Amino acid sequence: MPPPPVSTGRPRFDIAEIVRQHRDELEATTSLGSEQRRVLSAIAQCRTASLGGHVDRCQSCGFERPAYNSCRNRHCPKCQALAQEEWIEARAERLLPVRHFHVVFTLPCELRGLAKAHRKEFFGALFGSASETLQDLSQSRFGGTLGATMVLHTWTRDLNFHPHLHAIVTAGALSSDGQRWVNSGKKYLFPVQIMGTLLRAKMLERLHLLRRDGELGTGGDFERILSAAAAKKFWHVYVKPPFKKVEHVTKYLGRYTHRVGLSNSRLVAVTQDEVVFTTKGGKQARLTPVEFLRRFVQHVLPPGFLKIRHYGLYAAANVSRKSPIAREILTRKARPAAPTVRVAVVPIEDWRERLRRLTGRDLSACPICGGPMVSVDLPIPAARGPPRVARCV
Repeated sequence: MPPPPVSTGRPRFDIAEIVRQHRDELEATTSLGSEQRRVLSAIAQCRTASLGGHVDRCQSCGFERPAYNSCRNRHCPKCQALAQEEWIEARAERLLPVRHFHVVFTLPCELRGLAKAHRKEFFGALFGSASETLQDLSQSRFGGTLGATMVLHTWTRDLNFHPHLHAIVTAGALSSDGQRWVNSGKKYLFPVQIMGTLLRAKMLERLHLLRRDGELGTGGDFERILSAAAAKKFWHVYVKPPFKKVEHVTKYLGRYTHRVGLSNSRLVAVTQDEVVFTTKGGKQARLTPVEFLRRFVQHVLPPGFLKIRHYGLYAAANVSRKSPIAREILTRKARPAAPTVRVAVVPIEDWRERLRRLTGRDLSACPICGGPMVSVDLPIPAARGPPRVARCV
């Protein structure tokens, strides 16, 4: 008896199909920016003959399938799995062996319209304000520098616009003289009300400076918007309990770094009139296809904008300076005997091998019989070649 078919693990519905069928309706009712149109085109063409590809054939049963190239756009829900795992693998080497807190910085709803109109400037101000909040408190309470990695998200589970930052923060800091590590409390980083109050002051100051420099336009509603936001005593900052093991940190953060507004796996039903997808707590949202696409494209980031940023001990400037000092202090007491160093030749992986090692997905197995799949010399012509380098920032 032949073995059962191997599951491909592919979702039943695809956002790309919604784009292909309803993009014209969207553009007839909604004004899109050039980057939003570019993203929709990339998603629609991803893993289709438009980008070219090759043919895979099973050596056991002869089954053939086309293997189309990916668009590698950072907003595409089908192109993030490998990029995410590669990022996790790279960041794991830089993490300090210490507990980390998960901190979420959110903004009042009064500022969302301003954020939509001036995304690059507004999001940059949010990163700067949140990082300064952490470093100021680190200096005043620990007398040193902490490490933080921040990721920007702009969506809620039902795809509404809600910019906020997820941050992984070291539970302590390297003292200013570089001689010791100062631990935070086991269940406590900083008072959340103080963090929210500091965030408010720093963000409002940055927005005023941007307005002064002409970066936020000259509309008459600016002062009214900022006054409404400033009227709130403190802005909401949420701190989750720290991770006990360092290896859990990157895996947890990796869930946030390369996430897009909505993945194909959350689609429950797609018809010509309705898109149904899961939200929070097992609930579902029902939207028309055009409204679904309108909400999806509002989360497209400005071209070249870095949505993952590192600060303090994790900043690029400290990777070879303060971070190694902190690592030495943290590992000094528990350092094992140095093992014999053996230099091994590491074979070069192609993308299929790397995908299998990092995610467990084996594209070399036949979905019919489980036999080995090999590429045959039957290239699929493409309208243009795929990008050679992924743009995941």
